[in-house]
Amino acid sequence: MHDVYENTVRFEETDAQGIVFYGNYVTYQDEAITAFIGELGYDLDDLRSWGWQPQVVGLDLNYRESATFHDELVNAVEVRTIGETSVEYGYECRRKADDAILVDGTVTHVILGPDNSPIRVPEVFREAVDAIDS
Repeated sequence: MHDVYENTVRFEETDAQGIVFYGNYVTYQDEAITAFIGELGYDLDDLRSWGWQPQVVGLDLNYRESATFHDELVNAVEVRTIGETSVEYGYECRRKADDAILVDGTVTHVILGPDNSPIRVPEVFREAVDAIDS
């Protein structure tokens, strides 16, 4: 896993029980994947220049512990699988103070081209993932 995104829980991200509302972890993982792509040396404009638009087709998050207002979180990502037209990422969110895993799981993106049909994951992305993991 690559630690790529840190955030501090804002009051508005908590629910009536004072813990992070579960849906906010979807936003955290999205920010983490964007940061991971940045770690590979690319940004969303690069993805567009390749003619691809990642679309989430699967999300599986396991909620293990709770975070509360002002907790500092560390979000980590890894590429688990690159298919012909898809990328499956592993995701983990930890509390910085004690390194407890709060949430983990996977998110799968299918890569769509300009006409909204699946296209091959570009070689440049595959090579960048291989380079960061070696």
